[in-house]
Order: sequence, then structure tokens, then C-alpha cells
Amino acid sequence: MNFITRFSALCLRKSKMQQRYLSSRRPAVPLGSRILTDPAKIFEHNMWDHVQWSQEEEERAKNKAAENSLVKVRLEDQDKYEREASNYWNEFYKTHKNNFFKDRNWLFLEFPEILPEEKREQLKTEEKSSELIKSTSSFPHQDFHGMFEEGKEYWKSNYGEDSTSVLGQICNKNQAKSVTDNSQDENCREQLGKLESFPGSGAAYRVLEVGCGAGNSVFPILKVLCNTPGTFLYCCDFASGAVELVKSHSSYNSAWCFAFVHDVCDDALPYPFPDEILDVILLVFVLSAIHPDRMQRVVNRLAKLLKPGGMLLFRDYGRYDTSQLRFKKGHCLSENFYVRGDGTRVYFFTKDEVWNMFNLAGLTEVQNLVDRRLQVNRKKKVKMQRVWIQSKFQKPFLLSLSNPEETTKRHPYG
Repeated sequence: MNFITRFSALCLRKSKMQQRYLSSRRPAVPLGSRILTDPAKIFEHNMWDHVQWSQEEEERAKNKAAENSLVKVRLEDQDKYEREASNYWNEFYKTHKNNFFKDRNWLFLEFPEILPEEKREQLKTEEKSSELIKSTSSFPHQDFHGMFEEGKEYWKSNYGEDSTSVLGQICNKNQAKSVTDNSQDENCREQLGKLESFPGSGAAYRVLEVGCGAGNSVFPILKVLCNTPGTFLYCCDFASGAVELVKSHSSYNSAWCFAFVHDVCDDALPYPFPDEILDVILLVFVLSAIHPDRMQRVVNRLAKLLKPGGMLLFRDYGRYDTSQLRFKKGHCLSENFYVRGDGTRVYFFTKDEVWNMFNLAGLTEVQNLVDRRLQVNRKKKVKMQRVWIQSKFQKPFLLSLSNPEETTKRHPYG
């Protein structure tokens, strides 16, 4: 009996009070459904969804962002932040380890595409809402880890550089030449043999999280995917300290997951798997840490990793989020791009910018939303306007990797 089945059986034995609670919960909708209708009740919850800004609030935010952008960071310091970006993030994880960010148990509510279709249907039946997924974090760790370890075979932790070659790249040159050239045929077969040995090669459904950090998405995903045949999770970060935190976690298991150090800005750096094998790429609060001039190339490269029909799931900071407006003068690197006090950087997107990037990479929009929420500190009576961009883009089934621009469309927002 797998983890989800066992856990749902436990939930069914809950008291009648909890059953009534479960049945009365609101249906899952994108970006939440807690709407503030009575301003007098603003401090009854920590977060309110789908908040509409007045024109005055919009203007104040624009003016504040313009004001804190007047003084730019010196060019020599900007170069330093770019060159030593991984060092600053390594220091971040050395200081905070896995205590800074909370586990993203909301992932399956907003991004059910992370899971294979049959698993999604199972969760719809067994959970009814996001609360069951959220509650998996309280499941006894010993029982979970025991199930996680049973009957698994571990993948090799090392892999050859040649294993990252794309199947088409391996064979196309040979096909262009004489098919009777035995030496070339042998070379192709040798390369194909190497491809078959990459981590997760036996899986049918593969997910990559880019910028995994300390595993705040990795382990909630693994808790659901464990003992799901044919699934495999890759996760990478360019901060080696973050990857070590993931691999040293008690719930990390290389039968289901492969964590590796990777700089997505380095086009020449190989991935430990071929192109066009991923069903899902998770890009959550990662692209904002990359220099704006390098973002498009990063997205282009990631698009090549997706199989036709694969999904790229994106969530990141939106323009005029409270965290942007709180920056003081002297922290602005370029327009809407800032450096924090610890040397890490952050960019604040509009949904038009997001659409343009993914469209130029040959992906088509499934969802592209501005998520505006009102976050409150009930103890201090402080209100904060949060803005995020949440998007889903799909690789067309007939996408040409050699010319992704052929699939681009007119901008839907004007």
C-alpha cells in the first residue's frame, strides 16, 4: 500500500468534526479564494487573495520604485556581484541552512502538473483540497522514511559528460553521412549506450526543479512521488552548499531523486540527462536572481530540456512587490533589479516580460497571472502588498528545436 493510500486511510478515521471540516472547505481555485470584503476584518487572517489596487496605490508604488532606483550600484561592484553570485548564495545557505524558507506545500494546489496525470486524479479523489497535501508534512518521519527505503536501487552518483548529449545531436551527423560507415554506426551505438545509463533513465515521468535551494520544494514533492513507479525528480542549484543540504537530508533518496550542482547561465555546462526528456520544469523564485541580460538564454536552454507537450511552471516576484519598495537608495543595479544586503540579487517582473521570454523560447501560454495579495502582521498591525507572477507554459508537440521562433505568437496583452 503506497504512502498516499495509507495516509488517506488514516484521515478517513478522523472524528466527525474533522469530516465536517473537510467537507466544508472551499474548492481549490488558482491563487486562493480568501477575499477581503469587510475592511474591518483585515487582521483576522495573515493573507488575503486577489487584492485590487487603487490608482493611488499604483502611483505610490511606481513613485517609490523610481525613488529607490535613483542611485545605482557602482559598475565595479555590479561586476563583482555577477562574478561571485554563487559565493553569495553559498554564504546564504551556510548561514541559514534549511531554516530560512518554509516547505512549499502549496505547490500541488497551484501546480498540479508536477504530478503524473494518474496521481493528480488520485489526489483529487483522496484530498478534495490543499489541506491534505499540506498535512503530509506532519506525517511521522520514521514511517515515511521506512516506506521510502523499501526495495529501492540507488543510481550512480557520477555520470560522464557524454551522457548529456541529445539523441538527435548524437545521430544526426551520422545520418547525414553514409549509413554504411561502420565506424560511425559503432560510435552512435556507443553514445546511445551511455545515454541509457543516465540517472532516471528508467523513468517515464521526469521533473526538474531549477534552483532547488535547501529542498523546500524537493521534499514535499518526494513525499507525494515516493513509491510512484516510473517517476523521477532532478534538482539543481549553482550553490554547492545548497545541493549538499539536499543530499544530506534524511529524506533524500537517489532512487527517486538526483541533486546536482549546475549553473543554468553556463550554456556549455552539460546536464546529467539528454534534452527533450522532461515532463515538467519547476522554476520558482529562481529567474529573478539572474541578471536580466542572461534570462532569455537561460529560458531558451531550459525549453530544450522539455519533451514536446512538457510544462514549465513559473512563480517569481512581481513588479512593485513590497520587497521591491523597501529597498533603499544605493541598492539598485539596473531598472527593477536590486542587490540585497547579503549580496544576493532580485528582479521584479511584469507578466508581459514573462510572456515575452517564454514565447521567444518557443513555449505557449497556459496560464500567466499577476497574483496580488495583502499580507498582514496581526501582532504589529502592519499591511504589506505582495505581488507575484505565476505562469505555466507548454512546449508545443511540433516545436522545432533548431528554430523555436517559428512557434512564437502575437502578444496577447497588447
